[in-house]
Amino acid sequence: MSREDRLPRPSESALLLSFLNEHGLLLQQDKVLPNAVAILAGETLAGSWWSHPRAAVIFRCLSELADHPDVLQTKLVSGKVTFVYRRLWPMLLAVASAHETWQLDGLSNAAKRLFDRLEADHELLASGAPAKEIERRLLAHGEQVHTNSGRHATRLETWEAWSKRVRCNNKLTAEEGRRALEEAVRLMGGGELPWEKSRSRRAP
Repeated sequence: MSREDRLPRPSESALLLSFLNEHGLLLQQDKVLPNAVAILAGETLAGSWWSHPRAAVIFRCLSELADHPDVLQTKLVSGKVTFVYRRLWPMLLAVASAHETWQLDGLSNAAKRLFDRLEADHELLASGAPAKEIERRLLAHGEQVHTNSGRHATRLETWEAWSKRVRCNNKLTAEEGRRALEEAVRLMGGGELPWEKSRSRRAP
């Protein structure tokens, strides 16, 4: 690959944002579904993109997309990092803040304790399996950060605190939010949403 291919192309970040604006959802990486890494690499990658010749460009563009004021990054589709465009935020907020059975049933004791602390403090740093449980069940907004010690951690924030910070109002029911997100996933080409995964676990 030439040196030019390793450099960011002027329109690449804008291309990702345009795709997200049109479809509402975009996975960070996937072997089948539309995803940002494949768009930037020009090919579908089976493994980590960190070893790809355009890794620096991919990192920069993903960071720019995640930092955009109209983009939310969360574990939504198939448990993977998903970029969500602003127009779908009220739908996501309606579902995530409902605290329904699929979010709470079967939660580990460690995750329950973490969730109780989060509800009291509204924001905290966490790591490990309990934090991942909280994120995958949409019980909080999670963001990867570097701590002062140089380690990675997840900054968890209640959806109430997040909605106030980004000024996202919710006037929808959880059912209305689920239907809208399910339609967006269908139009994207498929993928499993957290409440659908819960249904499949309960199926005989």
